Amino acid sequence: MEGSARTPTLTALLCLGLCRGLWDQALAGTLPKPSIWADPGHIVTQGRPVTIWCQASLRADGYYLYKERVSEPFWETSPDSSNKAGFPFASMSSHTAGRYQCAYHSRNSWSQRSDFLPLVVTGAYGAPSLSANPGPVVALGGTVSLSCSSQEAWQSFHLLKEGGADAPQQLEFTSHPETYHALFPVGPVNTSHAGTYRCYTSPQSYPHSWSQPSDPLHLQVTGVYREPSLSAQPGSLVQSGDSLTLQCRSETGFGRFALTKDEELRAPQRLDGQPSPSFPLGPVSHTHGGRYRCYGGHNLSSTWSAPSAPLDILITGMYEKPSLSAQPGPSVSWGEKVTLQCRSEIWFDTFHLSKEGSLAPPQVLRLQDPAIPHQVSFTLSPVTSDHEGTYRCYGSRSDSPYLLSHPSDPLKLLVSASSSQDYTVENLIRLGMSALILVVLGVLLFQARHREDPKIQAGHRRKRQKTDFSVR
Repeated sequence: MEGSARTPTLTALLCLGLCRGLWDQALAGTLPKPSIWADPGHIVTQGRPVTIWCQASLRADGYYLYKERVSEPFWETSPDSSNKAGFPFASMSSHTAGRYQCAYHSRNSWSQRSDFLPLVVTGAYGAPSLSANPGPVVALGGTVSLSCSSQEAWQSFHLLKEGGADAPQQLEFTSHPETYHALFPVGPVNTSHAGTYRCYTSPQSYPHSWSQPSDPLHLQVTGVYREPSLSAQPGSLVQSGDSLTLQCRSETGFGRFALTKDEELRAPQRLDGQPSPSFPLGPVSHTHGGRYRCYGGHNLSSTWSAPSAPLDILITGMYEKPSLSAQPGPSVSWGEKVTLQCRSEIWFDTFHLSKEGSLAPPQVLRLQDPAIPHQVSFTLSPVTSDHEGTYRCYGSRSDSPYLLSHPSDPLKLLVSASSSQDYTVENLIRLGMSALILVVLGVLLFQARHREDPKIQAGHRRKRQKTDFSVR
């Protein structure tokens, strides 16, 4: 009860001190400056409405709006019930663009003026263009330059990020023979840099009258999350005309997935996400051959995972088939060596050997001898049961590395146990049987030692009884 009684008293003393401080400032003619802002924002499209708001920290009798380079108040209005006042503009134009301040008076004293509010109108001139170098998809920690270009001799370029709270970046133009452009370096890139950007231009004499916005540029950042895995169903070797599905899998719980092709030497130029991790392709043609990667990301975000390991999709059926043979033959003993020879009468500089049912990518060999016939040898040594199966080989050319010939006729490789292995197995069986016999004999001997004839056992009992009587 005593603490609750003190609370209103303490509050009243704090309020009295604060209110007296404000009142002393009012009497001195230096009321604290108000705050100023624009709704819906300080960058307004030409013809759209906007309201400038001015708010004081105490009760005011009137509010005043000033425009830079104009000595008299631009506008005077009365406050509302919440110690603030609005100055509405029904239609934004170049005439109303500029820098504004506001002030208020209370009981014959005036406040300081607020900070400057730049009110910008857009759409007064044609739009520039915005591009990213080396591209709009950037790895975490990398760098990128956003280039804003115009065909007109504008003096200033402005770069804005959608949803950004910071003031727009601004650079003076750099002159080139046929265009004017400014470079905005971004990096080292982090997740805050991801998002949508637009750029504007303005003449030096009218810095608050901007052009129409450029087309949006979506800057996307990769490497933020752990990479997914990419697989092909039914496999990475696909006959031309067949169907193929690439599947991007992750344990992170991504809401969207993106697939890129042939990006091994550069960053992807775009990442178009979809909610499903499956990318059906088909019927496939020569255009589907290539190196693929996939990315995972979360919905409504411009950040992505690191890329998956690359997956090469090889399209078969583009050229005549080679032939496949085994040396010394298709039947080989365990531990020996076999050579699978792939040869072709037409020119190939690369040959591929695949095993039916294997998830591993095909073995690849480059042609070393240009003589005809063109052939390479795949050596399997030492042979085990894992090598047994059906093999096919293909040919390709280095100028089209993902386009393969028709498959060779199948070659079935049989692996049998060698004679030395047979002896080893027999010896192991003999040793096992001998050990088992010894164990059985030992058990029988142990039982025999502890089992005696009943007559002998009775004699032992009589001897023990006589011994007991003699002792007594």
